[in-house]
Amino acid sequence: MTSKLKIAGWVALGALAGGLTTMQIGATARNSVTPLPLEEMQQLAAVFGMIKTDYVEPVDEKKLISDAIGGMVSGLDPHSVYFDKTTFKEFREGTTGKFVGVGIEIGMEDGLVKVVSPIEGSPAFRAGLKTGDLITKIDETYVKGLTMDQAVKRMRGEPNTKVVLNIFRKSENRSFPVTITREEIRVQSVRAKMIEPGYGWVRITQFQDRTVEDFAAKVEKLYKDDPKLKGLVLDLRNDPGGLLEGAIAVSSAFLPKDVTVVSTNGQLPESKAVFKARSEDYSRRFGSDPLAKLPAALKTVPLVVLVNEGSASASEIVSGALQDHKRAVIMGGQTFGKGSVQTVRQLTADTALKITTARYYTPSGRSIQAKGIVPDVMVDESADGNLYSALRVREADLDKHITSGQGAEVKDAAREKAREEAIKKLEEASVKKNEAPKPLPEFGSAEDFPLQQALNKLQGKPVLVSKTMTERKPEDSKAQ
Repeated sequence: MTSKLKIAGWVALGALAGGLTTMQIGATARNSVTPLPLEEMQQLAAVFGMIKTDYVEPVDEKKLISDAIGGMVSGLDPHSVYFDKTTFKEFREGTTGKFVGVGIEIGMEDGLVKVVSPIEGSPAFRAGLKTGDLITKIDETYVKGLTMDQAVKRMRGEPNTKVVLNIFRKSENRSFPVTITREEIRVQSVRAKMIEPGYGWVRITQFQDRTVEDFAAKVEKLYKDDPKLKGLVLDLRNDPGGLLEGAIAVSSAFLPKDVTVVSTNGQLPESKAVFKARSEDYSRRFGSDPLAKLPAALKTVPLVVLVNEGSASASEIVSGALQDHKRAVIMGGQTFGKGSVQTVRQLTADTALKITTARYYTPSGRSIQAKGIVPDVMVDESADGNLYSALRVREADLDKHITSGQGAEVKDAAREKAREEAIKKLEEASVKKNEAPKPLPEFGSAEDFPLQQALNKLQGKPVLVSKTMTERKPEDSKAQ
């Protein structure tokens, strides 16, 4: 049933390797600080030898070692990963926001790839693809039966190579082929617009390399359009996170100078750190302060932050900092609960290790791990309530997730019951109407219910608070 639900993703990003990651970059791997366990290492060597001599067919030695490293790392937690040549390349594309492809945001509909939106200026945009177009065939491969990730990989490729997409346009009831030349696409991770005179909306979809510069440019334009902005909505719904420096910078744009944004704590001395609202704590990546030209009014403009169960990691740092300093009203659903920091340590030119090195804490000392940010005002995802939110996976649902480190955690039975009821409701609706449930409206549209409630809050109008959503408890990793 749930396979029919709309799942949006950027073509050529696939399963976003950098998603749900608050990341710091480390240049090299560290030497072991303790002696290797001799007996266990002998066992590993013995297993390696047995596979080489006894397995039914020859196995590549390099693959065996790569798989052994991957298995060792994957046993730690859901976010520690060994990157081989292919996955490291994909990871870097995810954090830079650049990739080679055709340039469309996609979903799935009845087993076909649906064009949610062509990226402005991309090859797909220039070729005339439209929202709602269905891709039935990629080169000689029929899309029916492919997963989202498989379809994405077939549309990826090298720059200046061609791909033929067979398009079915429902509005014209016709099918036709389109030949598109792949090129490097730069994803815009920030969108902004005036939603009403005097009120702006800024949406961050992921914290990438250029997010802070794009954020500053979009906010400057909002103030240029209306220097007397009365209120602002910062939309972090479904933002899976990204670069730590980006979260610190966006928080700093709204907070007084030198207040604490986030702190981290782990085994390494450098993982015990406090990051403040100051350029030296976020501008290392940028060289100069990208926020320097922002208007002073941004520090005091009335602010609402929209979050939901898909808001994770870096977006939780921002919402937690603004909440603790009482700088914004946080509205929506309780966030994902990913409160750990991953450091990427490059092993070779083409491989790396992404390893969890610390937990992060909000300015008041709260650990978000396996719990998330609880909004000041709970708001449903639609006027009809929450149909999809209970279905979304959160940190505490992931196998081997680490705990908050702040006391005992218990299994959230209410969450499991809500999920079962939501699945049953979707299945019943599908059988009754013989069609997939209606997807939620696009974020930022006139039908966006949480955005309308955020605007009501800024304008002093009544807000339709959720009657069903309650604060959930974190889960104990031992109960998995």
